[in-house]
Amino acid sequence: MGPGLVRTLVRLTLGNRVSVAYLALVAFVIAKAALDPVVTQDTDPASAWLWPPLVTFPAFLLVGALGRAAWGPAGTPDWFFVTMVVVSALLQALALGALHQLVRTRHQRMTSSC
Repeated sequence: MGPGLVRTLVRLTLGNRVSVAYLALVAFVIAKAALDPVVTQDTDPASAWLWPPLVTFPAFLLVGALGRAAWGPAGTPDWFFVTMVVVSALLQALALGALHQLVRTRHQRMTSSC
């Protein structure tokens, strides 16, 4: 894996508006889940942490399955849950960046051929 590939992956993950907006949404949801039990005394703290996996849903299943396979029946540690959310968000940001670049490139080709 050369420096060109790493640079491309970082650019697709963090270098466009779509990926940055998605990552900002995930950061907001994680911050809200972390601060909800502190700010409001009424809610169940576990229900606040339902939203981060939902926002990162398709990739979260894959990363979660890998984590469960690595730790086995003993279960994953608590810190791994947040790690799964972050890794899932980065994977989805990469996919969104690649999709954004594909759509933008096709649009430029179509407008230049007219």
